[in-house]
Amino acid sequence: MLDYKLLGQTPRVLLQAGLRPMQGERFQPTGFAHIGAAEYSKPDRDGTKGTPMLLVESAQSVANRLERTCLDGDGPEIDPELAGLPYVMATLDGKGMGAIRTSSLVEPHRLASPYVLWPTFGEQLAAEMGYSGKGALNWKKIYAVLFRYDPNCLIHGVFLSLIGDGRIRVPRAISGFIEAENVRQAVSGGVKNSPVDPTGEIQVDGGKQKSGVYSNVPYSRIEYVAEKIIAYFNLDTIQIRSYGLGESATHLIIALSLLKVRRFLTSDLRLRTACNLALCEGVPSASPRDFVLPSEAELLNEVKRLISVCGSQFANPAVTELKVPVVKKKAKGDDSKPASPEELPEGSTDDNG
Repeated sequence: MLDYKLLGQTPRVLLQAGLRPMQGERFQPTGFAHIGAAEYSKPDRDGTKGTPMLLVESAQSVANRLERTCLDGDGPEIDPELAGLPYVMATLDGKGMGAIRTSSLVEPHRLASPYVLWPTFGEQLAAEMGYSGKGALNWKKIYAVLFRYDPNCLIHGVFLSLIGDGRIRVPRAISGFIEAENVRQAVSGGVKNSPVDPTGEIQVDGGKQKSGVYSNVPYSRIEYVAEKIIAYFNLDTIQIRSYGLGESATHLIIALSLLKVRRFLTSDLRLRTACNLALCEGVPSASPRDFVLPSEAELLNEVKRLISVCGSQFANPAVTELKVPVVKKKAKGDDSKPASPEELPEGSTDDNG
């Protein structure tokens, strides 16, 4: 059982976990377009020397991975062990496309996805939130509605930019990242071999010819070794308590967040082809000091118990089913008549939440 009294005495739960490469010492960090790996220095106390550091996994990537821990495989449905937890399922139906299933659990913007909000569900949410686009927002009502249809939005954040003037924004309540300390580059390389023609002179007649498609291509590779690799997690319990959802709902959001952390750490941490990590030991807490992250089984049992307790605050049925008409975007150069204003969704804007 989680010690909610202890967790209530701190503004946030700070966890950290030591990781190590599952085999050998080398690992492949996250990379960014036009930048590569994120190397930086941690200044020492005297300010004259820096410890070489490396970002192994970004906050954005860890957020995505935490969300996946509660899916049934890759989704879009929820893990059957968490049945009863609300979310919105959308069936996209378009001529010649068949039925495509997606949900607020897998959409990049969760409930803010245009596939969820349009054509009518956004209006329903706005009405239930008492959101008219004028005057102050009733945040207590907004949080209650988000909890009703998808509590994950109150954990991972949501920006309802497609509703009204786009003022409804909830930041992440949980965040995480992985970094390595005292790192060194491990430089190696390889070659892509062509068994037909290493020179690349034999090409497909009429094919789209590109350099390196046919021939042998040598390449360099940079991996890293590190003194230590640490995963950090920050659960903002002040934000969660500010939702004003009542004790059981608050406990559910906290327990579900911690279950996601535990599942992430005990899952197959193969973050990339050459980055297969393993948990070194326990998961110590920096704040509060006496808190110990329970096992996955304990956390799962607690989440199941709280799902049952919070049933009256959830949508009924828990999974809201939507049927969404869709069309294929016109091909470039198509001179057919564009849609009239009457055919466009009301208040449509770019979703950049």
